[in-house]
Amino acid sequence: MSAIRFAGGSVKKVAIVGGGVIGLCAAYYCAERGMRVTVLERNGERRDGCSYGNTGMVVPSHFVPLAAPGMVALALKWMWNPASPFYIKPRPSVDLATWGLRFWRAANVEHVKRAAPLLGRLHLESRALYEELAAGRNDFHFEKRGVLVLCRTEHALEEEAALVDPARALGLHAEVLDRKGIERLEPEMRIEALGAVRIAEDCNVEPRVLMDALQARCAAAGVEFRWGYEVRDLRELVEAGEVVLCAGAWSPPLARQLGLRLPMQPGKGYSLTLERPRRSPRACAVLSEARVSMSPMNGALRFGGTMELAGLDESINPIRVRGIIDAVQRYFPDFRAQDFEGIEPWRGLRPCTPDGLPYIGRTARAPNLVVATGHAMMGVSLGPVTGKLVADALQGGANLEQLSPDRYQ
Repeated sequence: MSAIRFAGGSVKKVAIVGGGVIGLCAAYYCAERGMRVTVLERNGERRDGCSYGNTGMVVPSHFVPLAAPGMVALALKWMWNPASPFYIKPRPSVDLATWGLRFWRAANVEHVKRAAPLLGRLHLESRALYEELAAGRNDFHFEKRGVLVLCRTEHALEEEAALVDPARALGLHAEVLDRKGIERLEPEMRIEALGAVRIAEDCNVEPRVLMDALQARCAAAGVEFRWGYEVRDLRELVEAGEVVLCAGAWSPPLARQLGLRLPMQPGKGYSLTLERPRRSPRACAVLSEARVSMSPMNGALRFGGTMELAGLDESINPIRVRGIIDAVQRYFPDFRAQDFEGIEPWRGLRPCTPDGLPYIGRTARAPNLVVATGHAMMGVSLGPVTGKLVADALQGGANLEQLSPDRYQ
């Protein structure tokens, strides 16, 4: 591979490590401000990483961080069951143990109180940016569908309903629905649920089409792409010029070369897409107890979910896939297991931080480095606003303290 060289001159030159949704959004907004941008991507142009097979949901409703009260007990309940929504593959790992301890420390009410307003604002800003990107040229199927959080048990409905007032305080239109309310919104779907919470602001896109559209817009803005370029020494890059680290679950080893600790675990998720579903909903949905999401996409229907902590392991565990299929049938009895026969499951490694907040901003460890990673399941939702924050940081903007890459130093 030829080395990346940064020439002198007045135009700011930026190398972005990683060509997922965060990297492409960063590249687009940096190029829009006149920077000369090169994206370095270890895979080829037709890749299939974490940004491609997810359910494409843009979710202002997801303002509660992953590290929240009750999550530790729930994780302990699920972690030994390979078919549960959350599973930890047994293995000796200091990084995993340290991450788990930090997650436990962060999963408290005070953390949620501090994080929720920030996450809510970021999601809403990102949604507004999607509207701008889609205006006049909606080439990535941006649709304002809203979301139904479906609950089969009274306990789940009570927990979800408790978030309605906080959601309204953040400016969201949220309401609790009974069975008849669900039927009014989804008259063509037979749904087994006691009730639901509906949030009107949630939207969705088609991830692969979004990525193609972002890539085309970046190219039109002058962004250069280096495919199959694996960065092995981040120190050489940051010595040469401005660098943005957007390598997702592969970010921590590169950051460690600079003495920067980015605690993170790859959270493997799976999805299955029905190209011609027997039923198609009007809204996106989250199956509350099963932790599975459902998203209509230009005639197709995608189901995604599970969280598997197994390290940088991209293999497909059929037990996890079966868990999604079983959950779909519990909530939507018109679907059958045979509907999914012959469908190749997709998997991706989502970069999960211990406190459920991404790392975005400059680091004291290297004056030329901006970090943008750790978005877990929210990469698509927070992509545009992260791109804007990266461009701000490169132009001298201050870090948001709660998202600082240095918070675990």
